[in-house]
Amino acid sequence: MTFVKGMSCRECGRSYPVQAQQVCEWCFGPLEVVYDYEAASREMTPEQIASRPPTLWRYWPLLPAEAEGAIDLGAGYTPLVRADRLAAELGLGELWVKNDGLQPTGSFKDRVVSVALTVARDMGCKVAACASTGNLANSVAAHAALAGMSSIVFVPADVEPAKLRATAVYGGTLVAVEGDYDHVNRLCAELLGDHPDWAVVNVNLRAYYSEGSKTLAFEVAEQLGWAAPDHVVVPIASGSQLTKIHKGFGELAEVGLLAEKPSVRISGAQPKGCSPVATAFAEGSRRIKPVRPSTVAKSLAIGDPADGVYAVDVVRSTGGAIESVTDEEIVEGIRLLARTEGIFTETAGGVTVAVLAKLAAAGVVRSDERVVCYVTGTGVKTVDALGPAAGPTFTIPPSVEAFNRLVET
Repeated sequence: MTFVKGMSCRECGRSYPVQAQQVCEWCFGPLEVVYDYEAASREMTPEQIASRPPTLWRYWPLLPAEAEGAIDLGAGYTPLVRADRLAAELGLGELWVKNDGLQPTGSFKDRVVSVALTVARDMGCKVAACASTGNLANSVAAHAALAGMSSIVFVPADVEPAKLRATAVYGGTLVAVEGDYDHVNRLCAELLGDHPDWAVVNVNLRAYYSEGSKTLAFEVAEQLGWAAPDHVVVPIASGSQLTKIHKGFGELAEVGLLAEKPSVRISGAQPKGCSPVATAFAEGSRRIKPVRPSTVAKSLAIGDPADGVYAVDVVRSTGGAIESVTDEEIVEGIRLLARTEGIFTETAGGVTVAVLAKLAAAGVVRSDERVVCYVTGTGVKTVDALGPAAGPTFTIPPSVEAFNRLVET
């Protein structure tokens, strides 16, 4: 059994049963999963959680499926790293990096896909599908292979080659679409009308899929000794991850794992080449104006973000900020994290680190705060973004004399 009571519309509040549905039939607002927190709290004590395997399913009472029989590659419970050297560079005090680059397929998408496809299988779906900028495609193909489901994933044709190969290897169907992510997402929504038996994880299963991101909040609180941080910095693509991290901290208070509702300041990070949410925040608006993405951070290249307005609301209500950074700053962010903490992140993580640096310099992120920076993918997938400079420092003949000549000069 789960502790899901049903679904409700985030706009008008209308209730719905648990089903494969993304939006409200009355106002077209997004649907969200609703839980019985009182009942869930009886299965969410620190001792019970600690007794469970170190995966995201240790928090199953606050997820829309049971842990037993979950489609589970072992996602979750990634390291929370105390980043003292990075903090010193940025003039901060207590800084932590949540490193989700160590997930089974190399990104946080394993969290959301494990949840979505477990729900999909319980609903009787046989085909796993998605619209993706790369990381989600990797994860859907991998989890579908584990579950014995067919997979068909759609990506923009210019996705990084490493992400294409890391999807194709699982043996599903990989479709490259001539266009950006918003074209791909629209195509998936249209195809769903002809294939209602598909589980398109970020379309008809989106309400359940997005719940997996809450575990990024659950784990951080547990790893900090059941305490909330003061400030977190989160990358923004669709905006869903940021809003669900906020929801996750609130739910921990609902079930009694945090003494009171936490006042976590939440800030967002976008690349300048695709920054509609940052623009709306800067303009003091709730209107997200779609853009055509042009950025090295392809995993954040969503020009019409579905949850953008909710991300703006969360950041404003918590006292955070949303900033954007250039491609050059993104690459410097990747290098900065690598040389200070030994963590190689993909371009999305470079965005987050670079925005953290910008917000720290502006005094928005303060030295007296306990800060968590979310790094959501491994740099192995986006090595080309570093350019030709990321190569040998020197090339020499195989002799001691040749090396010594370098030392002498």
